[in-house]
Amino acid sequence: RFVGTVRREATDRLLIINEHHLRAVLDRYVTHYNHRRPHRALQLAPPRPDHPVPQPAHTSIRRRPVLDGLINEYEPTAA
Repeated sequence: RFVGTVRREATDRLLIINEHHLRAVLDRYVTHYNHRRPHRALQLAPPRPDHPVPQPAHTSIRRRPVLDGLINEYEPTAA
């Protein structure tokens, strides 16, 4: 299942130029997958958050592109 997810969301959408590039893409994707992505079974909390998930009291959201915009991560900003 994980291999299919990585292929659909990362490697099938990028032109991988060499092994070093592939390893860098996979490393960044695994970090996103394990620490930042929302998980439905965990009430949209990340599986292993690297920082506490704040409550939605903020009104501004900042988008951070990952892998040149292939994936986007969102986080609240101070209002």
